[in-house]
Amino acid sequence: MKKLLSIIAVLCASCLIFGACSAGGPMGGGFGNNSGAMRPDFSDAPTGDADDWDEDGGFQYDSVKEVGFIEVSKAASSYFSLDRNTATYSHVRSMLESGYKVYEDSVRIEEMINYFDYDFTAPTDKAVAVSTALADCPWNDENKIMAVGLKTTEVKNENNANYVFLIDVSGSMSGDKRLGLAKKGFNMLLDGLGDRDVVSIVTYASGVKTVLDGGECTEDGKAQIRDKISKLVASGATSGGDGLERAYNIAQKHFITGGNNRVIIISDGDFNVGMSSPTRLKEFIQEKAKSGIYLSVIGVGMGNMRDDILETLATCGNGNYAYLDNENEARKVFIDELSGNLFTVAKDAKAGVTFTDAVYKYRLIGYDTKRISEDDFNNDNADTGEIGSNLCVTALYEIVLADGAEGKLADVEIKYKDVTGEEEVNESVTCAVNIDTTSTDDLSFISCVAEFGLILRNSAYKGNASLSSVLARLNDLSEYIEGDTYKQEFVTLVGKASELEYYN
Repeated sequence: MKKLLSIIAVLCASCLIFGACSAGGPMGGGFGNNSGAMRPDFSDAPTGDADDWDEDGGFQYDSVKEVGFIEVSKAASSYFSLDRNTATYSHVRSMLESGYKVYEDSVRIEEMINYFDYDFTAPTDKAVAVSTALADCPWNDENKIMAVGLKTTEVKNENNANYVFLIDVSGSMSGDKRLGLAKKGFNMLLDGLGDRDVVSIVTYASGVKTVLDGGECTEDGKAQIRDKISKLVASGATSGGDGLERAYNIAQKHFITGGNNRVIIISDGDFNVGMSSPTRLKEFIQEKAKSGIYLSVIGVGMGNMRDDILETLATCGNGNYAYLDNENEARKVFIDELSGNLFTVAKDAKAGVTFTDAVYKYRLIGYDTKRISEDDFNNDNADTGEIGSNLCVTALYEIVLADGAEGKLADVEIKYKDVTGEEEVNESVTCAVNIDTTSTDDLSFISCVAEFGLILRNSAYKGNASLSSVLARLNDLSEYIEGDTYKQEFVTLVGKASELEYYN
């Protein structure tokens, strides 16, 4: 009961305090509610914790308020922070595969789109390249959809890495799909580290413990690290804030100038002891982001899952956020996309899209928690998003053309700091979108993911979106999807959703 009261207290504070970071971070707060939704499966949760779950399933998401159409005559430009978080897609998959209705506030459509890889133009002389595509809008025949696609350069970081793994070992982390999955993920990641990399391990529960301080990733060193990981057990409360403080101190202790310095937290986000105030956590992580130490946030667990806190930590801490719902996802995060998740190449990344009078009005799909002001876009010191090596990021607009529209529709500018060299360099890339800009198979698939997200959100802007339409278009893309296991899985996921009563 004490733990429940603590969680409620933190939540109440969160609803009042968790505002946006300068990167356009999460707004609002509260539980993800779905009237009539079935309760998610908590078979992975520790026995005896049922009293600690809220009646909606123990998930807590920040409210996502969709921004509607904006007339170009009133505001021609759209500005937002860029990152490559993917947690939403894993949350959605976990709920649908268990046969439950998806929490509407859990759906951040840009994270679903950005879960996949695309054949965007790769950069040649800069850290980022940008390309565009234009097509008819599948859920509104009168409109168009416009995609802005980014691709980051692939880098081989030859400098030493300094990683501090901050692992939640509180009682709520008990089970194969929580601490057990975290251990598997850690061991996968360890395989990809080099002899010169330095690893530290901090755990937190009722207190904080330094399990390893500056271990080397030699063959013998890795064996010792694995041994320490294997002995971790879950029990106690969740002193996550104090764990963060210890982890950053150790990261600073072993800081490598010109190297990759990063804290990697693996948790369900249920902070309830010590530094747990949303205001304090936010202020602390924003201050630490200035130190040159990056943050990767890995969420696990189904129940007492504080997505709101984990997303805020990543957004305010120069980081990224992924959610592990199974071993395959751990493999994707820690093996397939290892360099993308651990090596930042574009820091403080942000986009500005300015429409011409050939467009009557526009709506950015997703990025609702990542909007920024024109001042922040033009301020090189504004803290916005981070993007890793060899990754794709997409922004999708639904637009209404003006009568007699012709020529250029929009100018796109991406600003970021290139951190691939010895010093940060402010850079930008630009391109234009014209009325004759063509569509691509990538955009066709992206439109399927976006439409799926609009349906799951029960968006006010979903038009005539339907799962049958999504499935039909995916079938037309069978050759494009073939060979990509993640896109093939998406087809299966849409099929499962179509079988549920909630979406018929």
